[in-house]
Amino acid sequence: MHCLKDMGITHSNVMKTNLSTIQHTTYVAGHRGLVGSSLVRELSKDSKTKLILRDHSELDLTNQGDTRRFFQEESPDTVVLAAARVGGIQANHQNPADFIYENLAIQTNVISEAYARNVNKLLFLGSSCIYPRNANQPITESSLLTGPLESTNRPYAIAKIAGVEMCWSFNRQYGTHYCSVMPTNLYGPNDNYDLENAHVLPALIRKFHEAKFRDDKTVTLWGSGTPFREFLHSDDLAGACVLLLSLSNKDYANLFGEDQPPLLNIGSGDERSISSLANLVADVVGFRGEIEWDQSQPDGTPRKLLDSNRIRALGWKPEISLEQGVEMAYLDYLSKIN
Repeated sequence: MHCLKDMGITHSNVMKTNLSTIQHTTYVAGHRGLVGSSLVRELSKDSKTKLILRDHSELDLTNQGDTRRFFQEESPDTVVLAAARVGGIQANHQNPADFIYENLAIQTNVISEAYARNVNKLLFLGSSCIYPRNANQPITESSLLTGPLESTNRPYAIAKIAGVEMCWSFNRQYGTHYCSVMPTNLYGPNDNYDLENAHVLPALIRKFHEAKFRDDKTVTLWGSGTPFREFLHSDDLAGACVLLLSLSNKDYANLFGEDQPPLLNIGSGDERSISSLANLVADVVGFRGEIEWDQSQPDGTPRKLLDSNRIRALGWKPEISLEQGVEMAYLDYLSKIN
């Protein structure tokens, strides 16, 4: 923490703000991505909010100097950290060093510089992969660090765990209100359909679409198809995040307390096997061939269902069903390729 000490940062510097009663500026890091773009759409509905947006060509968040200059110039009131290096099993397997380095750099720079500029509220977007591979289901927030991680995405998961710990540490030492949100598997507009880096649902959309127009008789997918996954539309996640940002400092403190990390699961509760998901996507896309499974490839975690009771207790619930969401996602894919 020498960098904060050298900058003369103390607890007394922290501004106490109530986002629900005053006009404020919000910086959304990663606004062009799946989560960030949904957050921008949701936050734009509030006339009190002025959004600050920069894409990667304008601001490299892995560069500490660039990040510091940005915060000095803009001084946002609130930060939503949705910027990250993300990808599916294949991308994590091939680029483990990139995943841990880039995510640690982004988190360290943004969280530390946000605090240095008196940002009292910060929302850090993580991933359900932070939980142990064989955690009890549904997974509660208290499962963090209670067992070994899934090996196929461990570098990414460790980076995200570090982000959770940073938020908690700043809250304990400096009185900030930094929150870590752990969503389940996400999909929606502006998803990544690159087969080398995509998550399972957008990858299935592209595979089945291309197979349909090649008139392929079969599509081969990784693994056995037996693992279960929970899916949430990114617009539903955005609604939950905006709800959390609207909490008063008192309500925030009551939500987490001092003896547990500021960590909140956000999931739909709708769990499907990968084979069931594949059949749903094939039906939506219109692929009528056979699905084969390459069991020489990894399955990943066998099951990941989040316990989202804490966010639901605040009045939030998802509004987009998986069937409706897959249809919307396919239309989004078609708009991109056309």
